[in-house]
This record gives sequence, C-alpha cells and structure tokens, in this order.
Amino acid sequence: MRFRKQKETAYLADPDVKCMLEVKKGDRDAFEILMRKYYPRILNFAYRFLGNRQLAEDLTQDVFMKVYKSARRYRPRSKFHTWLYTIAKNSCLNEVRRNRGQMVSLDEPIMSDEHVLKKEISDRHADPAGEFLQKEKKALIRTAINDLPKNQRIAVILRRYESFSYAEIAATLNVTDKAVKSLLSRAKVNLKNKLAGTIDLD
Repeated sequence: MRFRKQKETAYLADPDVKCMLEVKKGDRDAFEILMRKYYPRILNFAYRFLGNRQLAEDLTQDVFMKVYKSARRYRPRSKFHTWLYTIAKNSCLNEVRRNRGQMVSLDEPIMSDEHVLKKEISDRHADPAGEFLQKEKKALIRTAINDLPKNQRIAVILRRYESFSYAEIAATLNVTDKAVKSLLSRAKVNLKNKLAGTIDLD
C-alpha cells in the first residue's frame, strides 16, 4: 500500500496528472483543457493505426468519453499521456477486431474542429523538385508500417510519431523495456524487408 502511494505521488509533478485530478473533483474546464491538448494527438494516433478517418474520429470521441467516465476512479500510477494512450491503444485493438477489412487510403487527411491532421509532417526543407519523391517515400513507409504486427505497429507509431521513450512505450503496451527494444528491432527488420530496394532506413 505504501509503495502504491509513493508511486502515485511520484507522478504528481506531471501537470496533466494534476489537471486530471481536478477532473476527478468534477472540474469540467480541466477536462476541456486536456481534450484541447490531446484530442488531435489521439485522433492522429488512431488514424495512423486504423487508416480509416471515420473510425478514428469515432474512436477518439469514445476514448475521451471513457476518460471522463473513469475520472472518479482515476489514480495517477503513470504519466497522464501514458495512461491516455493505453486507453487509446486498447480501443484501437478492439476496433481492429470488430472491423477487419475496413481500412482506407492512408493519404487521406483527418479533419477536426480546429486542425487538419495529416499522417506525416511535411519536410519544410524539401525542395520542390524532390517533393514528389518525398511523398512517394512517405507513402511507402506508411503502407509498410500498416502491415506490421499490431504491437510492432503501435511501438513504431509511438516512437516515430509521438516521440515516446522506451519506458513510456513499455507502460502503454504493458511490457518490459527490453520487450520494447525487441519489438522495435523486429519492426525495423520487417520494414527493411518490405522496403528493400526502394528505401534505406539506416
């Protein structure tokens, strides 16, 4: 019990944890703050994983509904974003099981109230002559990532696009840091094999 309390206290420095604790007390403004900050990121994560805009929109709304409904039971046992992405990850896996075969073009942008979200950030330094090749390269990488086994795909998305540390990915997937390194290593091998002769990932 004491260890659990110490673990919870360790995350109180996280401003998002503090915000979620205010949500727990019934502060709707605090919930809006968290939604504004994380809704676009969770939407992009869901879209990268599912490849379907409508499913990603529905899933993201469902994720934040779960966050709001679970507020009274919330206890800070990890960073807030790790906890949030764990909910999103579980929802994505459930969605894949329910909706096999409903994937669409990965190049389609996601629209939200305040954001136009795309799967890739444009290379601001790319010259116009190389822009087409850059888009082709990104499309090939996206397709290859989408073909990875689920846990490898999640690990790559969190590492490549969300800049998660190994420890944060481990917490999200409920595995060890060593397992995360193994997942990313196998993913890199798989991606190299899929992209052999087209793109060098080194």
